[in-house]
Amino acid sequence: MQAANKALEWITRIAYLNILWILFTVTGALVLGLFPATAAAFTVTKKWISGKSDIPVFKTFWRSYRESFKTANFLGLMISLFGYILYLDFLFITISPNEYALLLTIPFLFISILYFLTLLYIFPVYVYYDMKITKAIKSAFFIMILNPMQTVIMVFGLFGIGAVLWYFQPLIFFFSMSLITIALMMPARRAFEKIQQKQERYKSKKLVEE
Repeated sequence: MQAANKALEWITRIAYLNILWILFTVTGALVLGLFPATAAAFTVTKKWISGKSDIPVFKTFWRSYRESFKTANFLGLMISLFGYILYLDFLFITISPNEYALLLTIPFLFISILYFLTLLYIFPVYVYYDMKITKAIKSAFFIMILNPMQTVIMVFGLFGIGAVLWYFQPLIFFFSMSLITIALMMPARRAFEKIQQKQERYKSKKLVEE
């Protein structure tokens, strides 16, 4: 009975977080609200995963939304701009009558895959570390490269969530972004811990050599 109550409690929290994400995205006129709301959702999830399950969800979400409004939108602008450039490249490759344009297909796919995989880490890095936006993007890229297993877990997690929500579409209102933040934040946190452990071992080795 206690386990059932605990499960119901977490289901309620996750659904509540998703509703907050939708409401604050809409409140920000979609474009301006999407990225701060996403950052806020990741912030709440980060605290949950860190063991702070009793945090006030609304207060934590609202504080993060307010404090990250400008920087999260700037991050979103950079992400969107690069995505738009890739979209233009896609149009060029598919529409161009020049046969040599097809030679760009493989480089385009390679860059697009790297872009998508880097996106998986950007918001976890953004809410986990206190760094500039450009450095956060670079860090997300290198962390993705150095942690292929965690990246694969993220991809499978997203596909799993997408498949479930495709067949049970009414659940999207309650369990879409909130589940995505969990599916991305948990492997990302593991990747961050592995990198931190490697850095500590490297520092220890340097001290021994000195």
